[in-house]
Amino acid sequence: MMNLDLSFYNQELISNFVLKGLYFSLQLTLEAAIGGILLGTLLALMRLSGKKWLEMPAAIYVNGMRSIPLVMVILWFFLLMPAIIGRPIGADVSAVITFIAFEAAYFSEIMRAGIAAIPRGQVHAGQALGMTYAQNMRLVLLPQALRNMLPVLLTQIIILFQDTSLVYAIGAYDLLKGFELAGKNFGRPIEAYLAATVLYFALCFTLSWLVKRLHRKIAIIR
Repeated sequence: MMNLDLSFYNQELISNFVLKGLYFSLQLTLEAAIGGILLGTLLALMRLSGKKWLEMPAAIYVNGMRSIPLVMVILWFFLLMPAIIGRPIGADVSAVITFIAFEAAYFSEIMRAGIAAIPRGQVHAGQALGMTYAQNMRLVLLPQALRNMLPVLLTQIIILFQDTSLVYAIGAYDLLKGFELAGKNFGRPIEAYLAATVLYFALCFTLSWLVKRLHRKIAIIR
């Protein structure tokens, strides 16, 4: 029978291996979420603009990204970009750019659905006040859409945090990499991966629970 021993996880090991990876995973999640939401909002506005020359490129980008596995996007960008620009960009920078570009496609669909769900009377009211399309979006539609879509956006960010483990494929030092190195250095690979699973579950379950509470609170306010 397999004997699991987690006693080797002391404060020194956690600070030297795990916390470094956790910091990068959280940083990547934050940067990709901010960049993805900004780019995704732009793509959503392009698709809702009613202008074919804006709609078509945005639709091709969103549908294309959503049709490719994230790990393939990570690998191809990491391998091809140095050949294109003539110098390496590093695993960390590559991971940030890739995640922003990839997650923007998903955030775009969330924002598009949120904006489309706003009653058309809100749009007409803004137009009646003499607002331009940009003013109507910025002052009337986007604030309501962001509030309505906040639980869905946060859920996607939790998924994004889970997906950061895929940067393991290009050697970036994320949370999973930290556990792997700890397991190799102390000869406890099974315990290391088990501890990583427990930590991922604890973090994501807690965040999901908080999002559900926020969703119920927003529903009550409505």
